[in-house]
Amino acid sequence: MRKPKRISIRNVATRAGVSPATVSNVLNGRQGAATPEVAERVQAIARELGYEVDRVASQLRTGKARVVTVLVPSLDNPYFSAVIASLERCVQDEGYDIIVASSNENEEVERSRLSALLSWRPSGVVIIPNDDRFATRTLLDDVGVPYVVVDRITEGFEGDTIGSDNFSAGRHAAEHLLEYGHSNALVVATTTRIANIRERCAGIVQVFEQAGLPAPPILEVGQTFETVAEGLQRWFTANERPTAVIALTNFGTLGVLADMAQRNIRIPEDISLVGFDDYAWMRATAPPITAMRQDVEQIAAQAWATIRARIDDPAAVPRHVRLPCELILRNSTKRIGLPIRRLPAAEEPAKGGTRRKSVARQPRV
Repeated sequence: MRKPKRISIRNVATRAGVSPATVSNVLNGRQGAATPEVAERVQAIARELGYEVDRVASQLRTGKARVVTVLVPSLDNPYFSAVIASLERCVQDEGYDIIVASSNENEEVERSRLSALLSWRPSGVVIIPNDDRFATRTLLDDVGVPYVVVDRITEGFEGDTIGSDNFSAGRHAAEHLLEYGHSNALVVATTTRIANIRERCAGIVQVFEQAGLPAPPILEVGQTFETVAEGLQRWFTANERPTAVIALTNFGTLGVLADMAQRNIRIPEDISLVGFDDYAWMRATAPPITAMRQDVEQIAAQAWATIRARIDDPAAVPRHVRLPCELILRNSTKRIGLPIRRLPAAEEPAKGGTRRKSVARQPRV
């Protein structure tokens, strides 16, 4: 039985009454390639005929694939998965595909997976490094491919970076608890070896110290749900229960909920909880969780816009974007007293008491 003949770009061009070059430009998402009416006609005919862009031929012509590769520390983490899904929506309208890999929070794996991704000759790379050292950046610099670092941003890194304003996010979470009268809190962090976690901690510490209160303890519980639960169990066994907990990641939030349920500690009657990130399950729990929401859609959109600009102009000035987080108030926090206010400026504690506007100059915890 004869194989059906492959539909070519010329077949689409003939039916649409345009040149093959116009078809190529339209289907590859090049802006201004045709009028909206012509572009719509070309796309409709391509769908009708079942035409698919020949990515191999395109790569042979340009030396690069219309592919953006994405490397994240873990596919188990809902935040990283949400970034990937948002990126996919961004690139598909411009004729690009994405290829995704996970480094499993391991530097050797990160290097291996990044080498594999670069073998595709991608047009650009979006990377969330394992840690602050970002040792694999040399691979990207050597190849010269446009890339943007998202979320976990190495201090002093001069390339393109997109992330949340983590310092302000930490401040907002702490200010909310002080507004509700909480002076005794526990901060549940993954690891302070990562800059964005340190920045959140620094914002929290600054608010407490500016109110004349001791800095809350910071409990490092690791990167998985299991280690969160184990760390919390040890801490609560050895320490007096605080009136509130701030969990700095979604896994941390889930781990706190699990540990409180095991101990029959009610939220918010016995302890208030502020989580981080904002997912459907946080709205579905009883009670729904008050959380600091990162704008994942905007983070992905800014990452793609940055890569796109870098592709068009490799010599462009690096972009450093920090997006605000939003405190979503729900029922997991409870008012237990009068609001705790900041001390007047002259009475503020010297350590950590200076308002800082630049993320790069924020104190480490």
